[in-house]
Amino acid sequence: MPQMVRVHNFNVSSDGYAAGEGQSLERPFGHADPAALFSWTGATASWPTRTDPGGTRGLDDYLVRDFHRNIGAEIMGRNKFDPHRGPWRDLDWQGWWGDEPPFHTPVFVMTHHERPSFTLSDTTFHFVNGDAQDVLELALAAADGKDVRLGGGADTIRQFLDADLVDTLHVAVAPVELGAGSRLWSSPEELLDRYHRDVVPSDSGVVHHLFWRK
Repeated sequence: MPQMVRVHNFNVSSDGYAAGEGQSLERPFGHADPAALFSWTGATASWPTRTDPGGTRGLDDYLVRDFHRNIGAEIMGRNKFDPHRGPWRDLDWQGWWGDEPPFHTPVFVMTHHERPSFTLSDTTFHFVNGDAQDVLELALAAADGKDVRLGGGADTIRQFLDADLVDTLHVAVAPVELGAGSRLWSSPEELLDRYHRDVVPSDSGVVHHLFWRK
């Protein structure tokens, strides 16, 4: 099968924002409450850091398990990796995730300010100054025949959508409004000229929007 570019388990508010204003080291999602956007994932039986038995099953759990299926590389924007703008202030900063990042693949961080690659556990971070097509070519080569996951944030995903480089898109819409921040869309209807869509409400309160190319 041909390699695909997938957006998976990307969370936005009901008004289309993936993060709020005022991102900082202490508040990676700005004024947004992460629990309001992501609690459905942590409640599932398959959430990777779950330490107690139980958890929800059904579609939410399936989507959490599907997150890593056939993924060989990830692409993310600078501000998913780091809260600072401009030149790197501290090369000792190695992301939000500690010594065991959840990606388990090469990760390509899109940035105008390159820095040396480094490896934590089984994840190697590369910092690339290029447009969406250029970075995607690097990620596809590194994925070794598997798919590439486009991890966000919203601005990065829009770059790839606008360049018509996304094959499938899963967005979980949470029942909360943010009013400002980093916006994926004004309405999911914007994508229907190019994608089929299924809309599936979940008992967790989120609504899953599943898109695939026409």
